[in-house]
Amino acid sequence: MARFARETFKTAATLLILVLATIAALVIWDSYVTAPWTRDGSVRVQVASIAPQVSGQITEVQVVDNQFVHQGDVLYVIDPFDFQVALDTDKAQLRQKATDLQVKRMQAERRQHLNDLATTPEEQQQYVGNAAQAQAALDAAQAQVAQADINLKRTQVRSPVNGYVTNLLMRVGDYAHEGTTNISVIDADSYWIDGYFEETKMAHVCVGDRAEAALMGYRDPIVGQVQTVTRGISVSNAAPSTQGLPSVDPVYTWVRLAQRVPVRIRITDVPAGVPLISGMTATVTIRGAEAPESDGGLRQRVASLAERLGNIVHGPQPSPDCVPRIGDGNGATVTLSTPKPDAPLNPIEINPGLAPGMNKSPRAQ
Repeated sequence: MARFARETFKTAATLLILVLATIAALVIWDSYVTAPWTRDGSVRVQVASIAPQVSGQITEVQVVDNQFVHQGDVLYVIDPFDFQVALDTDKAQLRQKATDLQVKRMQAERRQHLNDLATTPEEQQQYVGNAAQAQAALDAAQAQVAQADINLKRTQVRSPVNGYVTNLLMRVGDYAHEGTTNISVIDADSYWIDGYFEETKMAHVCVGDRAEAALMGYRDPIVGQVQTVTRGISVSNAAPSTQGLPSVDPVYTWVRLAQRVPVRIRITDVPAGVPLISGMTATVTIRGAEAPESDGGLRQRVASLAERLGNIVHGPQPSPDCVPRIGDGNGATVTLSTPKPDAPLNPIEINPGLAPGMNKSPRAQ
């Protein structure tokens, strides 16, 4: 009897060890193959590439490399002399056009009160037309003054964002070319994290899920939320080859490498002492939409383990509203509206009443 008990105990122990080993193997497989985590993560940021809107020699540089600047702060100054001269010249021409308009308006008004012995409808129309031309010249001069004034203000190049000046190579005396980037500012309000998840793990990634990103060299993770999932990555087989034929890479049928899909994570909390530097690598883990702060109770752990084991055997079951669908339900094609040119205006519509009553006698007016 004792011998039978020992044999039974050995068999039970062996079966128990085998079951535990199988469960451990499945859990390890789940953790490394299907669990939503990746070591391929990085900190990203938007960079404002600033180019001057006018050309000229740089006379002042008011920032240094890696300096924090606020939106609207002056970064550098372009020599304003030529632009000040242009503004003063346009203002002088504006005064000239204004004086000419006043004179021609008085001449036209005077002709309107003369009788038919002193003027004719044709002469009235001519003087009214001269006044209208003077008004158009004045409007053009005002536009030129406004342009010259904004060009003068553009000699002070300002930061469009709150952030950090980076890789500053500018020196006083450099020539700034219009439209050519010469200074960059990192937008401090635009940091996010990109996690590149294998496609075998995408069934566990949902928009709105809580995410944690542990930077290399720092213990406390950055907390965030899954914001979007990239809807397309490059496909090498889609590139045309010689003679426009498709280029298809050979593959091994028994080995398939999973593609990596970028997932954008919005940062919600950064631990004290952890700097955000674009390009830093991170280990990103998806915790779920209702992930608790603690590890939870025993029952919750067992339920989670059972669900994970079921996913290994039967495959993960994605949530229907996990990632928003692409396009509308009807598959309708969306087209952009094409702007139509305005119909040309009739000269009478541009200057109505140029010479009112030109067919009437001046005495009758």
